[in-house]
Order: sequence, then structure tokens, then C-alpha cells
Amino acid sequence: MNSFVIANPDRCIGCRTCLIACVDAHSKENIFLLKEENIEFNPRLSIIRTANVTGPIQCRQCENAACLNVCPNGSITNKDGVVTINKNTCIGCKTCAVACPFGAIEMAMIDDKVIANKCDLCSGRENGPACIEICPTSVLKLVKADEIKESISGKRIRSLNDLAFLSNEL
Repeated sequence: MNSFVIANPDRCIGCRTCLIACVDAHSKENIFLLKEENIEFNPRLSIIRTANVTGPIQCRQCENAACLNVCPNGSITNKDGVVTINKNTCIGCKTCAVACPFGAIEMAMIDDKVIANKCDLCSGRENGPACIEICPTSVLKLVKADEIKESISGKRIRSLNDLAFLSNEL
């Protein structure tokens, strides 16, 4: 399993601070010092709103990623548990966006060409994903691969214990 960011939609207030943190984390320059027309605003997550829920949609860093499997030229890779898109080789065909079961890939104008854009867990950033660090309501959490394995193992043990208990009752 790969690590990924998940949100608690019951607590999200839709402030979009995560979007700004994402753009800033992936900008070559400090966006707060740039003029508005010079900012390439391409966050690697999106906010979804319904009548009852608001929350960010981000890449789940799938182990056997559908987007990676359908990319016609190998621009999507899974390196060290992070699924990334090579912006230099992406041809903007949108196949990955169609294949993603979470709707976590959007097309963006980057360096004067349209390419696929998605969360990369702020790879290389010292403090990890900027969205988690900045969220004012602590809605976002990094789910680590080892935590997932422990959770699965715990559920299997509880399930076996429940089966043993039921067989003793019969």
C-alpha cells in the first residue's frame, strides 16, 4: 500500500486554504510576492461541494494505479510509493483522468501546454504535504502505508476472534 492524504468531510469548511498551500508548495517563486497575472494557479487537488458535504479530492496514490496503466507514453510512474506525472513527457491526452476512479486528475495549463495534474504528496517538501500543514480545521490526514497494514491485520484478527466466539456459542 502507498501513503495518501484523506479528508474528513464532516469537518471541512470549504475555505480552500489547501488549494493555495498546494499552489505555493509547487511554485518556483513565493506566490504571495507575485502579481495576480503572473501566478499559475494549478492546485493538485480539487474541492467538491454537495448540499451536505465539502471536501478536497486528492490522488489516493494507488498501488496498481489505473492512470499509470493507461498512460500511452509512460509519463506516469510510481516511485517510492508516490504516483507522479512527468510534465515534460505528458502529452495531455486525458486518458489518465478518465481512468482515475477518484476523479483526482485534472488537466492544467503548465508551461504553456496542457498536461495532467495531480497530487504528488508534495514530494521533496521537508514538512510533507502542504495542505495538511496549513488546514485550519485539521481535516486532512496523511494515511501512511504501515498504518494501513496494521489496520488490515487488526481487522483480520478481530474477525477471526469473532468467528471463534461464534463457533463456541454454537
